[in-house]
Amino acid sequence: MTADAGGLQVWALDDIPDVRAGDDLAALIAQSLQRSGPALQDGDVLVVTSKVVAKAEGRVLAMDRGEAIAAETERVVASRGRTTIAATRHGFVLASAGVDTSNTALGTVVLLPVDSDASARALRSQLLDTLGVDVAVVVSDTFGRPWRMGLVDQAIGVAGLEPLLDLRGRTDPHGNVLDQTVTAVADEIASAADLAKGKLAGHPVAVVRGLADRFSSGPGPGAAALVRPIAEDMFRLGSQDVVPARRTVRAFTDAAVDRDAVRRAVAAALTAPAPHHTTPWRFVLVENAGVKEHLLDAMLAAWVHDLRVDGFTDEQVAKRTSRGEVLRGAPYLVVPCLVSDRAHDYPDARRSAAEREMFLVAMGAGVENLLVALAVEGLGSAWVSSTMFCRDVVRRELELPEDWEPMGAVAVGHPASRPVERPPRDPDDFIVVL
Repeated sequence: MTADAGGLQVWALDDIPDVRAGDDLAALIAQSLQRSGPALQDGDVLVVTSKVVAKAEGRVLAMDRGEAIAAETERVVASRGRTTIAATRHGFVLASAGVDTSNTALGTVVLLPVDSDASARALRSQLLDTLGVDVAVVVSDTFGRPWRMGLVDQAIGVAGLEPLLDLRGRTDPHGNVLDQTVTAVADEIASAADLAKGKLAGHPVAVVRGLADRFSSGPGPGAAALVRPIAEDMFRLGSQDVVPARRTVRAFTDAAVDRDAVRRAVAAALTAPAPHHTTPWRFVLVENAGVKEHLLDAMLAAWVHDLRVDGFTDEQVAKRTSRGEVLRGAPYLVVPCLVSDRAHDYPDARRSAAEREMFLVAMGAGVENLLVALAVEGLGSAWVSSTMFCRDVVRRELELPEDWEPMGAVAVGHPASRPVERPPRDPDDFIVVL
């Protein structure tokens, strides 16, 4: 199939054979061009379906589809029924983490290339050696899109091409300044090529001609430039998966925690309900490592003292206090505090107790909002109750007002490993219907 629009030509190569592990993909493409032409020219863009790249690189494995998806998944973005939208280690967000079971032997799966940018660079170099032409290469794959029906092809590997066209700062014909327009040229090329290749025609390679102005003499930044940074991702999780994303994390990496991300999580915490239109939450952000160590040392000393007073042996004390290591191992601490200065003063104990409980419930709601928002930011957390047992010590070490009640401490950081799968709980076990 060939298309020609305003000087842009797109055509598919007709006779690429079934690709197998170890095949020289560049040689197969060169042979197809020599048989059916037209010949490649400097500045052409060769668009290659990722599946044939993956097959040539031995990314066809005999394994269960579900196991393959789990292995390739860096983060589940959303799930419904058998459909999982997942982020891969490359940063791509797509169905089934890119695992494909079509056009491959029964019982096998095709995974994405390990590094599609490297694959594109290698193929470009091999074609230059084989044919003597300098072309750009785009490795493409099929993606769904939020808010839109249907699939389109996008670039997951790019070499010799500037993948983005930044028009910010330029003016349109009416004199309006463009302030957000950055065009994903590589994705547009991948989709244009797919019109020529077709999904069922068996044409995994297409040529796009007429884009020499986008050509790059060097490898360029690759498709990695198309992956939106986490800090700019406004839709990191699917709405149904936001709350389940909160998991207790007890081991963290040494990676620094984005302070702005924590502040955004605190802002989410402040949307929790509270009695009498109050705002009873305060959040102490312990960002200084020295302050954190002094605080934890003082809390540990108080904990050890209490346990020994209770008659615990040294071995039992050591075992119990080891549970606090999750706070020491976290690069960042948040100490949520309850301030109930606007609680109503009732003359009888029953109503006073209920008033107290209302503020405690509000505190729990605020902390839960904080934990969920941290998960949305890609951060792990663990809410540890230890500060509640030594509030005077915490107030002294952090120089807090006397009416601030520390309500545990939240360890925050980047999870050291993926959380263990948690079996779903049946809501019927926790519901009474009247």
